[in-house]
Amino acid sequence: MKHMTKAILISGTHSSVGKTTITVGLIDALRRAGHVVQPFKVGPDYIDPTYHTLAAGRPCRNLDTWMMSPQQVQSLFAHAMEDADVAVIEGVMGLFDGLGYDNETGSTAQIAKLLSCPVLLVMDVAKQARSAAALAMGYQKFDAEIEIAGIILNRVGSDGHGAGVARAIEAATRINVLGWLPRDGRLQIAERHLGLVPTTEPGRWSEFCATAGEMVEKHIDLENVIPLAASRSPKPAGEREAASEDVRLRMPQCIIAVARDEAFHFTYEENLELLRQAGAEIAFFSPLQDCKLPPETAGIILSGGFPEMFAARLADNFAMLDAIRRAHADDLPIYAECGGLMYLTEAIVDLDGRRHALAGLLPGTSIMSGKLTLGYRRVQPAGDCWLLDEGETVHGHEFHYSSWEDRPTDVPPAYFLRSATGSDEPHPEGARLENLLASYVHLHFWGKPELARRFVHACQQAKAGVP
Repeated sequence: MKHMTKAILISGTHSSVGKTTITVGLIDALRRAGHVVQPFKVGPDYIDPTYHTLAAGRPCRNLDTWMMSPQQVQSLFAHAMEDADVAVIEGVMGLFDGLGYDNETGSTAQIAKLLSCPVLLVMDVAKQARSAAALAMGYQKFDAEIEIAGIILNRVGSDGHGAGVARAIEAATRINVLGWLPRDGRLQIAERHLGLVPTTEPGRWSEFCATAGEMVEKHIDLENVIPLAASRSPKPAGEREAASEDVRLRMPQCIIAVARDEAFHFTYEENLELLRQAGAEIAFFSPLQDCKLPPETAGIILSGGFPEMFAARLADNFAMLDAIRRAHADDLPIYAECGGLMYLTEAIVDLDGRRHALAGLLPGTSIMSGKLTLGYRRVQPAGDCWLLDEGETVHGHEFHYSSWEDRPTDVPPAYFLRSATGSDEPHPEGARLENLLASYVHLHFWGKPELARRFVHACQQAKAGVP
């Protein structure tokens, strides 16, 4: 019988309390102690998971109750934990923050309940003393279904400060304070307009993970973290997992080229897994460095990312731009999300106002406007397409500071979007030009596995020359 697994969830009182630093440090410390750690991130975030992945040595998974049903979240968790010892889950924003103000949808608290997972609450006490106890008591009593199993203090000014705050919290709540991290410049992570700088770009990321692990090991009572984690027996494989085993035994039916480099890397691991299970071979390529697409490419995914940061290099790679144009002329399915859409426009105007000519398959220009577009979306196709059937609704999200300017009104949209509440009127978004489907919206295929099967089918049709 397979060994028992453990799970612990790292949340915070609010954003920017140091959840990612402590999560990465805990993952690194547990891994060095011999545990196989499976990292997770609550919500649609692509960037924090790059740190988790580096620290754990295995891909981080996203748990999102807007883009997936509760049952799908549970199945994804079980799937990812099949060969792991312990799950370390980083929450999103504050513990109870989610989609709206009136319920827990999309929140870390909802994930904790779905997975019956105890919470370690991170508190930034840089400007607090005894008041931290009142805050901790409020989080403890707000929802009786949530088990706050321990508290970690961050940005402590001195050992005396940390010990005093810990005593106040423990006296008020009877929750153990497992330790605290001091203020330390080595634990600061570089940020930019969409959040942290991802580890896919050059940087001292491994050194940061190791430092965070050493600090957690030194200052946090690790011997009491694992006992606090929830024990669970692995769930038996569901229908999806059992069926996928047969698919893995078959030869790949098509090759899908996926952009992956410093500029393009916002791709959910499950999207790639489901494409493989549907019969695709995934071949990664770099729009920054490669001169051609992988051999026998039958479809392309241009992932999101930061093309605006590398626009000059992307524009100088004429060979790859021509390869993308030829693939479109050959009617191969091209699926582009956010940064991928930007790459397909005539040009990107970067943060310094410089213009860089790009693929030109979408008329108009991508401009870094400085205005943030952020939120969950209800997505309906603007008519039948190879990915979605007319009348279907899927859930996705947007997160970008650019806008597609000078878009001709006669360009057919990819989708009609509404907000998560559905209270607004649908508005057109993206573009569909032959087999090219581009949008600012990100989709998670685990929430609708048919998307992967349809994608592979479209690639098979293109490979066979079927219009």
